[in-house]
Amino acid sequence: MKKILFIALIVSLAFGGFLAYTAIDSKTSIVTAAKAKVYEATVYVAGHGGHFAKADVSIDPNNADDPIKVKALDKVDIGDTKTHKTHDARIDSNDSTVMFWSTYQLDPNGKQHVGKSDLKTGKVLLDIAMDPDKRSTGGEKKMPIYCASGQSKDFYMPVFMGSEGYVDVLDKKDLKLKHRVFISDLGYKPGTYQFVHGVNSNKMDKFLLNITMKGEDGKMNGKVDFVAVDMKELEKGKFKQVAKATHAGEPGKTISFRMYYSKDDKLIFQSAGDRFWLLDGGTLAMVDHKMSAGGENHDAMPTPDDKYALLTVRDGKTEACDAEGKPIMKDGKNVNITDGKLHLYDVDAKKIVGKTVSTCFSCHKAMGLGDKTAILCGLDAVYKK
Repeated sequence: MKKILFIALIVSLAFGGFLAYTAIDSKTSIVTAAKAKVYEATVYVAGHGGHFAKADVSIDPNNADDPIKVKALDKVDIGDTKTHKTHDARIDSNDSTVMFWSTYQLDPNGKQHVGKSDLKTGKVLLDIAMDPDKRSTGGEKKMPIYCASGQSKDFYMPVFMGSEGYVDVLDKKDLKLKHRVFISDLGYKPGTYQFVHGVNSNKMDKFLLNITMKGEDGKMNGKVDFVAVDMKELEKGKFKQVAKATHAGEPGKTISFRMYYSKDDKLIFQSAGDRFWLLDGGTLAMVDHKMSAGGENHDAMPTPDDKYALLTVRDGKTEACDAEGKPIMKDGKNVNITDGKLHLYDVDAKKIVGKTVSTCFSCHKAMGLGDKTAILCGLDAVYKK
């Protein structure tokens, strides 16, 4: 009996010592969390300037106030502002030095572009100018064109954002069009929706579409349809639905844009304009939703371990400045422009954390373009191991 009491005393003292060591202070019993991993990545952010912002970033979740730091900022040119406005960054799953892209607006010659670039040299490897599909860009409908995209092992699949929406199936080697699959095949009539986006699962067995719906008044009603289709069938030019769900936000403000699956395909990180959604990768059910505090959310990409996600946001409250860096004033007030920024989402804590960090303004300012709006959208990244 004495022996049992002695062991119990030792265990009690050890446990008490553990609590004393791990407690934050005498007023709380919260145990200090293990230090989070610090991530290093090169992030490619699409913009309307005919280039991608190339940002070397450090992501330190232990810094609750400023978790994202931009260590270096450059750009990858694909064309000029008039011809190559882009929303779409898609790094090749087979080769992380190659990035596919597509354009958001027709060029002055009435062409839409798809291409790929060498990320080691920044050179464009292929730039294919395509005639627009009359079903989608006839008459006065000049834009938007491509925004999101997905891929399989052999095919790059940009998604036509407008109406009629469709997915192009392009051979990765030469970007020749194999199939064009319209979402009308899923029962969506032109005029009933505003935007279409899509992405592949990481197992490449599914392709997820989101469709921002319209109400009877012809305006966006805040509802978004999510439809997962079979990838093998899509590669053949057909849609085969495997899952569907509808989620709702605020009319005119909740707009589905680009998204990513988690690495294990169990979650979907969905940008939605005035908010961010986290969905179940299988059922498409809602897991979490957060209002966007840093601007309009346009993409959401998880870290390689799925613990965090980088969100791209458009912040329309950045103060414009002249070539000397002085604020531009009008009627005694600062003139604001839109800047492209990154924000961080913590998956376990289910919250957006810290401040945003710009991937556009500092570079624009250094070039004397501090009075110009920077419109970002999609991103992709290469993480350092």
